[in-house]
Amino acid sequence: MDPLLVGGLALGATLALLALRVPIAAALGITAAIGIFVIFSWRPGADFNPDAAWRPTLSLIGNGPYSFLTGFSLSTVPLFILMGHLAFEAGFTTDIYRAARLWLARLPGGVAMASVVGCGGFSAITGSSVACAAAMGRIAIPEMLRFGYAKSLAAGSVAIGGTLGSLIPPSILFILYGVFTEQSISRLFMAAVVPGLLSLAAYLVVIYLWVRLRPEAAPMPKEAIARDARWQALARCWAIVAIFVVVIGGIYGGVFTPTEAAGIGAFATLALGLLLGRLSREKIVSALRESVFQSSMIFAIAIGGKIYVSFIALTGLSGAITDWIAHVDASMLVVLAVIVMMYLVLGMFLDPIGIILLTLPLTIPIVEGYGLSLIWFGVVVIKLLEIGLVTPPIGLNVFVIKSIVGDRVKLETIFVGIAWFLLIEIVVLGMILGLPGLSLWLPGLL
Repeated sequence: MDPLLVGGLALGATLALLALRVPIAAALGITAAIGIFVIFSWRPGADFNPDAAWRPTLSLIGNGPYSFLTGFSLSTVPLFILMGHLAFEAGFTTDIYRAARLWLARLPGGVAMASVVGCGGFSAITGSSVACAAAMGRIAIPEMLRFGYAKSLAAGSVAIGGTLGSLIPPSILFILYGVFTEQSISRLFMAAVVPGLLSLAAYLVVIYLWVRLRPEAAPMPKEAIARDARWQALARCWAIVAIFVVVIGGIYGGVFTPTEAAGIGAFATLALGLLLGRLSREKIVSALRESVFQSSMIFAIAIGGKIYVSFIALTGLSGAITDWIAHVDASMLVVLAVIVMMYLVLGMFLDPIGIILLTLPLTIPIVEGYGLSLIWFGVVVIKLLEIGLVTPPIGLNVFVIKSIVGDRVKLETIFVGIAWFLLIEIVVLGMILGLPGLSLWLPGLL
């Protein structure tokens, strides 16, 4: 049987299973394993012989994921996740929000701005958008509602701010992208700095304009804030600033690798939390439990993704797509537009990690064929996934916020709040696509 036909059928079957809400790890792994078995047992021009397929199939689906999961660089993922959960349990991330709220309170929409800034600070220590949205949602949304903020602004600002966890380094998605594409994780982190800060600034501009146009959406807090209180709140942020400087500064300064930085960051967070009396035994156990749960989920998807990558390589599907594009002589702009639309559509329905593992075997050869930078393309992909986190009908961050606010805020109200930010997201995406220097300037300094 033609491997290309098997690849096309398996791709369709995968999308069908995902549409039926089959977990993405199972959808990727099962279709890829069956596809590999069919290719080895039904070679072109020969009869169906399943006995000849068992050994190579089991070898491929066993050895590939094992060697992938035992790779040294992938240990970065659970360590950065642990660092983020320890920082949250110790209250370091809450310190950022409180300081931002006190300093920005007198600006139009200042508490919402503080929520976005807090999300940016949380992102710089966690690397997970969902964790960022969940943590800041518990802290910031009740406070904004207490001040009389519009529900759409309160929930929408935290949902969009949470997406910064995907873009601002260290990012779990960048780590997975770097591992699968064999790109430098340090360069990917550095490439995301300017787009991440640009996104954060864009969100602040939207909040400012929103409140200027509709002042009733964000009443000014009536409480007076003393100057000493502001400086004291800022001083309490020293711990998380120190952790960030050690981790990111160490990576960019060439002191240690991203994997070593993850271990050092997790240890530093634990040590500071214990020394400052902010971590109890119960909090440490809670951080460990959440880290194990989140890491297991990511690795389950990664196993299915690795099998799927091996299957796509075996079918030659990515090469055939590349050859077809070269044959029809499609322009680079047209191909990029198709890729962007594909990621935006998939982002409406699928988990970002699953999207990366599902699409990279097909898109990377195409991008390489046009001589484009895979570092720049990584930033584009993560930005597209970031938009997908808040895009209806299934925006993961929106549903995370909904689970936190319960009946106090309707789901459609959260999506209404998100709509204000999606417009500026398209502008930022256009800048990243049209100005590759925004992503490649800092890595070029290495």
